[in-house]
Amino acid sequence: MKRAEYPEAIRDLVAQLKRMPGIGPRSAERIALWMVGARNARPAEIGAAILAVAQTVRPCSQCGFFTVDATCEICRDTARSAELLCVVEQATDILPLERTGAFRGFYHALGGRISPLDHIGPEDLRIDALLRRIRDGAFAEVILALGADVEGEATANYLAGLLREFPVQVTRIAQGLPAGGGLEHADELTLSRALSGRVRLP
Repeated sequence: MKRAEYPEAIRDLVAQLKRMPGIGPRSAERIALWMVGARNARPAEIGAAILAVAQTVRPCSQCGFFTVDATCEICRDTARSAELLCVVEQATDILPLERTGAFRGFYHALGGRISPLDHIGPEDLRIDALLRRIRDGAFAEVILALGADVEGEATANYLAGLLREFPVQVTRIAQGLPAGGGLEHADELTLSRALSGRVRLP
């Protein structure tokens, strides 16, 4: 006896959903069945939204953030400080920094980080575009907001070497204990950086 299966259309949908990051076979199946069976699923609207994003959203020509125009809202904001440039690894790193409200300068997303094991070198990143922006701009400080792992450190050190030829101050975001975190959950490197980055109490 042949084993029963979902119709081909559902199987195809599950296969496509599984391609998305963070969605495994079970989750893909649940989402597909929800689209088929839920009264308020509105799969046509979901499909239209996905298609609209794919057709209209592109990287900002200056910073690499998401936009539907040539440049994003951040780069068009004339109220921002033209002296500050924050360098991040991915465009998705910009919003967490922006939502803090602590930074009012401009951003530059590299599109990754140097990772020899993944065959990603400096030429694969938006480093040339970064150097052009610094050369043509009026930045006084370049903040490296990169990861604290080996690849992030290597990328930060590489950029620091390149930026020595420019009249800008190069800084790195402080690294240490997360808010609400206890010492027992921190690794040795985090504790070391927390100690070296300590500040005087008022």
